[in-house]
Amino acid sequence: MTDTCDLNTWLDSYAFTSYAKAQQESFKALERFALFNYRVACDVLEAGMAHTRAALGTQALADLLQKQAELGAQLSEQLRVRAQEFTALAAEVQESVGSFVSGAANSSGAANLSGLANPAGAAAQRASGGRKAA
Repeated sequence: MTDTCDLNTWLDSYAFTSYAKAQQESFKALERFALFNYRVACDVLEAGMAHTRAALGTQALADLLQKQAELGAQLSEQLRVRAQEFTALAAEVQESVGSFVSGAANSSGAANLSGLANPAGAAAQRASGGRKAA
């Protein structure tokens, strides 16, 4: 009795390829979230530096308050744009995760129907010569 096991077929039948793709996409999503957070931190840092330059560069209190109000408005606009970017990023990630989950569910459902997901059932079927039990 020479049974050969094709590793790729086995992995496909257990939907591991879907999980590997999902893991790869999740790492990409984590990277995108990290870069997004880095950009937000840079925006806040630049705003803080601009406030410091404004405080050091002006002598009149009215000019300082006006400049800080302008800088605060610029920062709030940048953060509003970043919030929209975050919403789009989260929607993209949610969509990709949903597609991988449904793909894995479809793959595992097909494997269950073919008997490949149950090794004991597949072994019994091989032992009986591929005949179905009556």
